Amino acid sequence: MPGPNQITPAQLMRLIGLPDAPTIVDIRIAEDLTADPRLIPGSFTLPHDRFDPAPTNLLGQKVIVVCQKGRKLSEGVAALLRSQSIDAQVLEGGSMAWAGAGLPMIAFKALPPTNLWVTRHRPKIDRIACPWLIRRFIDPTARFLFVAPSEVQSVADRFNATPFDIEDCFYSHRGDTCTFDSLITEFALHIDALQRLALVVRAADTDRHDLSPQAAGLLAISVGLSRQYRDDLEQLAVGMTIYDALYRWARDGHDEGHDWPVGRSV
Repeated sequence: MPGPNQITPAQLMRLIGLPDAPTIVDIRIAEDLTADPRLIPGSFTLPHDRFDPAPTNLLGQKVIVVCQKGRKLSEGVAALLRSQSIDAQVLEGGSMAWAGAGLPMIAFKALPPTNLWVTRHRPKIDRIACPWLIRRFIDPTARFLFVAPSEVQSVADRFNATPFDIEDCFYSHRGDTCTFDSLITEFALHIDALQRLALVVRAADTDRHDLSPQAAGLLAISVGLSRQYRDDLEQLAVGMTIYDALYRWARDGHDEGHDWPVGRSV
């Protein structure tokens, strides 16, 4: 049973991907990071001696502190943060317990060099779904540039951004799958709910509605959003809430139907 200031790996996994997920800080020492060069989805690293005073990006946040085994380093850092009025908990058992439970982890080598991503303007499905996935599971600080299709690669080169969902780039369609699928594969996000959501995104984005009965609805909503918003970033902000809801459907409600009033005549 976890202590009063601890959270179990299973409890934390339930929070990752939600819009109000806690900030996860990995404070493992260099040797421990070398031994297992992977991160819990959405987390970032910071040395344990950088929390007094607390980093400004943690102010007002709920924080989960992760070290290798969930002992002295994370207990100390979490206590330091609480002394500065920051809600901080320790991951019970640390990164070793997380890995031992078979929960998803992202390899350092898979992470882009900056938090800047770039794609084609006027997004519809994949180019809204992918930013949602990146912000919720890979990098909560990610920023997105929407530019003319012909300029995506040039902007990526000039501004050190990661291009996605264009032809001939790493994060794009592969065979009959879409960019959302590619991101899940490359960042090892093998989560049942994401796989279920990926099928809907793929079916809608590749116009194969036979794959998923939800695809037609996602297409309709996506086209409607693109017509409603001229500003791509405004559209993305609203689209994030759409995919938040779809993720909760995929995680908790995919087997729920609706029939009211019960027993009505046909």
